[in-house]
Amino acid sequence: MGFIKEFMEVQAHGNTKLHVIHTNDLHKAATTIEQYERHLEFECHKIVRVDVEYTNDVGEDQKPALVQLSIGKDHPVLLFQLSAADKNCTRFDNFVADPRYTFAGFSIDGDIEMLGRVGLEIAHFVDIQKEWRVPTATKPLDSLGDVSGIIVDDYYNNMKKKLTNGEHQRWARMPLSMRHI
Repeated sequence: MGFIKEFMEVQAHGNTKLHVIHTNDLHKAATTIEQYERHLEFECHKIVRVDVEYTNDVGEDQKPALVQLSIGKDHPVLLFQLSAADKNCTRFDNFVADPRYTFAGFSIDGDIEMLGRVGLEIAHFVDIQKEWRVPTATKPLDSLGDVSGIIVDDYYNNMKKKLTNGEHQRWARMPLSMRHI
């Protein structure tokens, strides 16, 4: 059965508040993506932020649990709960496969593999970590927390510490906690 949870003002970094839609409902996911497409139609750079979280299964049984999509702070963030969807969302599948859009994420090799396990492929996927290196990076590929700590501040690192390993592995469980949202 489909669910839709909308959060009008989720506190992000600083004074930034985000509108977040968490759903496994195919119609809600499709209408949110339609809104994205209408906005991106007039943008010179059609960039979509993407992140994939995984189920807690081991090895080949591990699959994508949740896909996060966003196109900017003035538009809702879509948390599409793939692991709880009754069937594929054709609009979602076509959107991520559309080469007109650039999907940007950090350390995406695992995300690409996980999406492939459920037959999804993102046509134009850019790994920010590989494309734009931080000059003061200390490792070959810093994590998102490392990069944000260098670029922004310790906010992300502190938030990341709040999610224990057990909590970080709960992306497939419903409902998501507000920390996860």
